[in-house]
Amino acid sequence: MTHALNYNIETDRYAKCIEVSKRVRWDIEQDVIRGRKFDMDKKFLPDGLSLVDKMDFLSTDEQRFLSQIQGRTYANVFGLVERFICAKVMDKSQDHVLGDQVALEALVRFSDEELKHQEMFRRLDEMAAAQMPAGYEFQPQANDVAKVVLSMSDWSVLGLTLHIELFTQVHYKESIEPYQNLSELWKDVFLYHWKEESQHAIMDEMEWVREDQKLSDKERNKAVDDFIELVGAVDGILQLQAGHDAHYFVANSDRSFRDDEADKIRQGILKAYRWQYIISGVQVPRFSQILKSLITEEQGVRITNALATII
Repeated sequence: MTHALNYNIETDRYAKCIEVSKRVRWDIEQDVIRGRKFDMDKKFLPDGLSLVDKMDFLSTDEQRFLSQIQGRTYANVFGLVERFICAKVMDKSQDHVLGDQVALEALVRFSDEELKHQEMFRRLDEMAAAQMPAGYEFQPQANDVAKVVLSMSDWSVLGLTLHIELFTQVHYKESIEPYQNLSELWKDVFLYHWKEESQHAIMDEMEWVREDQKLSDKERNKAVDDFIELVGAVDGILQLQAGHDAHYFVANSDRSFRDDEADKIRQGILKAYRWQYIISGVQVPRFSQILKSLITEEQGVRITNALATII
């Protein structure tokens, strides 16, 4: 194994994260929501994420409604993952309490921003509930999921966290920002989310590599198994929610769907969710570069084989 990336405590990089955090700081109500509601005549997620344009048996209005359902789930998924991300960041900040105070401040700001993001996504779900038909449910419970995730090795949780933070960057810059027909409020939500997540990804990377430097080969090998298990758990959550979202869509559509069409809808949603939360992150070059620098070729094959069952 070769460690191409060499990190210890890089005070200047943590300091830069603090500088950016201060500069882009925003308020949920004053900066993001600003008294607005969702524009229900527009999509919430762009086609590049929702993949609704691939379901050509759906009408334009049906595709728009399905993108709004997926968008509501998208917000809830971020609220869910930020529960365990915040907990892990607060935990890792303890490593710096009697050490680098710049790193400590950066991670404390990180956790504070994640708490704010959780509040924002709860607020968005309440707003969506007021404008969408009754019956939607987000099935996974944030605390239950967090307990499972946090029972795994720090290496695996930090790896999963970096994966999530990086794909949020890609989703916004490549799909959400350039798409013209999205609810303006929804677009602003992820503009402001992106502004703070950009420095979170930098800190995730530093903390993951710093954690890696503590491990023996045996411990790292176990951590790779944990990472594979976490990805599998994420896929289980996606399968659960895809089934619910498909049922909610069919139940609230203006026409009836045959059983085979309903199954195509469920499969289409699951494909979109796997793309959003697993595949798009794995394909981010920076994530692949860092991961490959930390693991052996054999461990890489194990991860690839595990992903193949999902992809």
